[in-house]
Amino acid sequence: MAGISVTLEGDNIQLAFKKGEQSTAVVMDPQAARSLVKAVSQLLFVIGESDEDDIGAEEDLVDVTSQTIDIGMDENGQAVIAMQAGQMPPFMLRLKDDEARHIAQSLIEILNSPRDVRISFGDH
Repeated sequence: MAGISVTLEGDNIQLAFKKGEQSTAVVMDPQAARSLVKAVSQLLFVIGESDEDDIGAEEDLVDVTSQTIDIGMDENGQAVIAMQAGQMPPFMLRLKDDEARHIAQSLIEILNSPRDVRISFGDH
């Protein structure tokens, strides 16, 4: 069985693998480590090995900063939000009526609250 260790090396992260007599180590900066975590999570999801308990974990979040966010309806009258997140390809999110209402109402509540209250709750 392979052994894996993760350690800090200054401000970088070292990922070391050992199997039998062979060993390999990789040192990466925090951004590269986050990219690796996201890539491995996506691969595990694709092969059906995602952990249900990890859903919503911070590592699974994608920080979406999009220059354009398009909102409209699809051919079935379902609400659609289209955007691009960082290096990811553009994607569309289809929402059921109750989901769209929930998002709209939540955004209205956030925008109507004073800025200092938003900051105290993590800027959400």
